[in-house]
Amino acid sequence: MTATLAMPHRLDRTIVINAARDTVFRYFTDTERWARWWGQGSTIDAHAGGAVRICHPGGVQVTGEILEIDPPSRLVFTYGYASGTPMPPGASVVTIQLEDDRHGTRLNLLHVFADENVRDEMAQGWRFQLSLFGNLVANDLHTGASSSVDGWFAAWSEPDTAKREALLDRLATEDVRFRDRFSLIDGMSDLRPHLAAVHKFMPGMRLEREGDIRHCQGTVLADWVARAADGSERGRGTNIFALGHHGRIEAVTGFWNPPKPQ
Repeated sequence: MTATLAMPHRLDRTIVINAARDTVFRYFTDTERWARWWGQGSTIDAHAGGAVRICHPGGVQVTGEILEIDPPSRLVFTYGYASGTPMPPGASVVTIQLEDDRHGTRLNLLHVFADENVRDEMAQGWRFQLSLFGNLVANDLHTGASSSVDGWFAAWSEPDTAKREALLDRLATEDVRFRDRFSLIDGMSDLRPHLAAVHKFMPGMRLEREGDIRHCQGTVLADWVARAADGSERGRGTNIFALGHHGRIEAVTGFWNPPKPQ
């Protein structure tokens, strides 16, 4: 506490990560995950007094010591450059506090400095590094996003009610939302009869994913093609999926491509 009193200049940043708190905290206790965030050669010895090393691209190294660790809520460590520039080891302190959020985890960063100019230099660095961190956690959490998307299209294509509803229950939340130019659906209780109507009025219709998905922090874009029972193409478009911190589909918005000119 005495040391931090001599560091009056603070940098605060808060982000929300699309993952549960214990999932996020693993990246502060496991060297392999820590290195995937910061760079090859970075290490963390996850106990009070343990060493922290961060290897930035270009050979720039940060060293530190863990002052506090309270899984899955709090990590405090000193932060300084091995070269001594722009600040020596021990010259600043980083506090990361995690809190539950309805979207996953709220990460509050506090970095305190003795030197105001150094603080100002670090602002964009933390903005960048925390963005990388959020993407890393989300990418790991949603490694099965392609399967979720394919399951969604399979549910739309499944004529058997029991099989279709079992797929939906496994893949989506109970309050899942779906929007496209023919749909304004709120909740599984609305989606189930909506899909039953699709199969009643368009028997044999199926949806297929086309190409690879694109994923960023729980948002997935997937192109699709709709085919009739005889295999003829009836439309194309793109769906935007919102995946929750539990990995399940929370919302889908569908965009139909304009029809080709005759």
